[in-house]
This record gives sequence, structure tokens and C-alpha cells, in this order.
Amino acid sequence: MRCKQAALLGILALGACASHPPLQTMRAPEPAKAVDESKLFTGRWYEIARTPEALTHGCVAGTTDYYRASDGSLIDKDACRTGTPNGKEKVVFGPVKILNPGDNTKIFVKYQVMGVFYVPRTYWVLDHGGQYSWFIVSDPDFRRLIVYTRAPRLDAAQMQKLVKRVQALGYDPQKLEFPTPFPQPEGAPKLSPGG
Repeated sequence: MRCKQAALLGILALGACASHPPLQTMRAPEPAKAVDESKLFTGRWYEIARTPEALTHGCVAGTTDYYRASDGSLIDKDACRTGTPNGKEKVVFGPVKILNPGDNTKIFVKYQVMGVFYVPRTYWVLDHGGQYSWFIVSDPDFRRLIVYTRAPRLDAAQMQKLVKRVQALGYDPQKLEFPTPFPQPEGAPKLSPGG
């Protein structure tokens, strides 16, 4: 057990270092448009595609929930399932700080893991649908990228649309993985044509 904890601590430490790249390596494109905080940073989002990394290895059916704590602060709760959508749930969460109020496209999250460790991450919302049915987020150095939608599952045409948008932003879609999503519940929202 101690070996596993030591290994996890090492992974988290590497992740923390990677979240603050030197300025000369920052190469993500600037976010395409401002974000309405009340529309994007609220409710549940489903992880549709992501860059592989040690922290999410074996994770499927990923979700991100944004909500307000009792003190009014914005909280990001990320969860996924181990192996299958019915597997054991893994959860990390932390407060969100908006780094550019008004535009609301750059955020800092200090995730708490296993109740002991903290993993700091900076994310840029590179683009989002006009009706907030999807968004694409990346770290500033463009190594870590995630595609989220309000719908838990997309059809092939909808997925292709988002993959093309990722590519148009300059990211290599070949680097993405598409973890098993949650089953599509009856009446679930779909990706709207205009985004």
C-alpha cells in the first residue's frame, strides 16, 4: 500500500510541475471567444475526448460538475469510473479561480486528491458552442486537452465535428483518446447544430 501511495505521489508531483510550464513553451491558441460564466461553469459536463495521462489511465465515463459552495466559491468536481461505466468511482475536486474575469476563459483549479494531495492545474477554454452544448479546454502549453459536452454520448457525425474543431485549433487529434462514455439516457441533450 505504501508503494502505491508513493507512486501516486510521484505521479501527482509530476502533474503539478507540468501544470506550470515556462513561458517560452506556452503555445496554446488564445481562447476564441469570451465565456458566460453562468452558462459554462454550472451543472454537469461529460468528458468525450481527452489527452491520455497517468492520472486518468483506465478511467471511463468522465464527468465534470461545477457548483457553488456555501460560501459562494465556484467548485470543480471531476469524476470517472474505473474500467467500465459501472466501475468504482474516482473523484477529485477543488476551488476554481477565474484568472481573467469578464472574458472568463482562463481558470486555475487546485484539485484535492485522496483528501491529502493537491494538484494545481491551469486551463484555457479554447472554444465553446454558441448554445453551450460543448467546450474544449487545454492547459496553456497545449499538452493536455479535453472535449466536454452536455450530452453523455455523441453520434459519429457529432464527434467528427468536434474532432475537426480540435484540429482547426492546431491540436493533433491523433493524440486524443475516446474513453467509454456513459450510456445515453432517454431524453438526454444532443449536440445542437450551431453548437
